[in-house]
Amino acid sequence: MKLSNRDFHRLALPLAILLLLCGIAGALAWATHRDAQRAQIERDRANEAKLRSEARLRQFRSDELDIKERGQLLQRLRDSSILGEEKRLDWTEQLGTLQRELRIPGMKYEFAPQTALQANGSAGYNWFNSPLRLQLRLVHEGDLLNFLDRLQHEGKALVIVRNCKLALPPATASDHETNAALNGDCELDWLTAHRPGGKG
Repeated sequence: MKLSNRDFHRLALPLAILLLLCGIAGALAWATHRDAQRAQIERDRANEAKLRSEARLRQFRSDELDIKERGQLLQRLRDSSILGEEKRLDWTEQLGTLQRELRIPGMKYEFAPQTALQANGSAGYNWFNSPLRLQLRLVHEGDLLNFLDRLQHEGKALVIVRNCKLALPPATASDHETNAALNGDCELDWLTAHRPGGKG
């Protein structure tokens, strides 16, 4: 089939309309694609902002928990008298109470002068050590373990056992009378901490 010029004139308008419609469809498709890209970018930005907010919230909760735990630890240290000046009178009374309650046949002790462990310690606290030489006359070794365990849990300081020795006592009449079968000789550190200027 052969088209004449007249046919081309008749098709010109429909072809122009078709080209116009194709152009409009292309423009709409491009605009839709551009809007989809913008929407994706906005979603990505919103997601990043959400993730940042969640990370900040987690960090805040972690910091809040850390502050709470530190506060509780500080309160426990204050309650146990680890923070503050040494309390030798309380310590000696506690030693005597433990001896009576655990029925330790004999006890001698001597605190050495307090010494500074470090200056400008952690969290602005300075730590001090009050060394103790402790000698006990014991019925059996379990008495020593019980005595040291209670001292560490109930002591109004951080009590650290450096070393202990058990030995048989020399045979004397007094030992038989008191049922002492062992001598315990221990060195302990009584640690306290306080802020410079004496504030706990």
